[in-house]
Amino acid sequence: MMCTPSLGLIWTTVSMMGFSSSCVLGGLVLAKPMRERNYVTMLDPFHIKYGKAITAGLSLASVVNDVVLLSTTLIGLGGMMSVVLDLPFTVCMWISSAVTVTYTLLGGLYSVAYTDIIQLILVFIGLCICVPFVLTSPSTLDIGQTLMNNTLNAPWIGQPELKKTWLMIDHFVLLAVKSMGSQYFHQRTLSASSPSTARITCIAAGFLLLLFGIPPTLLGAAVSSTDWNQTTYGSPSPYERGEAAMALPIALQHLTPTFISIIGIGCVAAAVMSSADSVLLAAASVFTSDIYKSILRPQASDRENQWVIRVSVVVVGLIGTSLTGLKNSIIMFWFLGAEISSIIIFPQLLCVVYFNICNGYGAVMGFLVGVTIRLLSGDKSMGLEPVIYFPGCTLEDGIHVQYAPIKTISILCTVAAILLFSYLASVLFNKGVLPEKWDVFKVKAQHSPVPLSPVGGATEDNEEEKLKSLSD
Repeated sequence: MMCTPSLGLIWTTVSMMGFSSSCVLGGLVLAKPMRERNYVTMLDPFHIKYGKAITAGLSLASVVNDVVLLSTTLIGLGGMMSVVLDLPFTVCMWISSAVTVTYTLLGGLYSVAYTDIIQLILVFIGLCICVPFVLTSPSTLDIGQTLMNNTLNAPWIGQPELKKTWLMIDHFVLLAVKSMGSQYFHQRTLSASSPSTARITCIAAGFLLLLFGIPPTLLGAAVSSTDWNQTTYGSPSPYERGEAAMALPIALQHLTPTFISIIGIGCVAAAVMSSADSVLLAAASVFTSDIYKSILRPQASDRENQWVIRVSVVVVGLIGTSLTGLKNSIIMFWFLGAEISSIIIFPQLLCVVYFNICNGYGAVMGFLVGVTIRLLSGDKSMGLEPVIYFPGCTLEDGIHVQYAPIKTISILCTVAAILLFSYLASVLFNKGVLPEKWDVFKVKAQHSPVPLSPVGGATEDNEEEKLKSLSD
């Protein structure tokens, strides 16, 4: 992002603030109540509230989200290894996938937790070591001079435009809620020793994320300030070659001594791999706990569930790796993963945790309303023409571009639809307006209509140790 002239420092800062806010909001809003109720996965409240049918649909959406996130992560990891090892991209990707699947199988939840901590520390230290070498390279100009001046490349501050203000706000909101709709985020809070620990961990992670983002930002600024004709990489720049996504390993390889390059790239690869194993375990946990154990075979033994989660890790790894060969896959996967987690899962999770009035009818209508509005709003990166034209929509290069915060609008519409239709269904069935035989989701048996007030209290026995035993 730092190496793309139209984005630069401005959009990088918005992204970092969005990811940081996601951790803080997750800790303040969801971590404590979900941990207090001893949920094993983020799908447990749906199973308790809605039953099997809707939970199965949301569980599949969560698994699909994790699979596409795995594909996106493997594309980055494979691309990085192909730059370093000078091997075909496909070969590097399958090697990366095999290593990730293997040590996730061997270690389970504990390997993910402990290796993530170690790898994050290593990547921060490794990049801090690399930054002085990149900034003082003879081929790199003073980043202070190139911040807003058009020298060798476009200014790395980006191209601020007033008309894109709502787009930046929309991007911030998307990143702020995206992680809260993903199992890989909640598997850490739900395995914490106490609700307070879960909350504190999330809040601390939000502030640490901003600190950890400083070295990559400085390296991106250096890449945008480098005369590549003086390096072994040569002209044109990575952005002009369409390799902006690989700017970090390229910079470490061509702007630092060999031993420093090995340290930096090794640490970055380890960090990316830690994300891949988290997503792998998240998908396998949701499938085993919320689909296989809760719906397909409730009578399954612990040993059978252990084998299911192991097989699930392998299958998810194979599917995720296979999908990386699709054309323009990283754009498609980012779009699909972000939309699933932020527009489909997060609003549903927020409502089911905090509002007693929610029921199956609201969940279904919320899904339909949110997805419909999002698809009808269009998307330039995916080539989707809008049907709904929000204020500010303009025609650029033959494609209508929305400058309204359409993702935020879709999220808010989803939440509103869930609450509104849940309340209407509750009133209609409990007042006898609709016959009880039409009540597919058993709203009348659950509760009578009440004001839209937050939920309180705990609901489920602790099953955390069972999931840990499945992961071992």
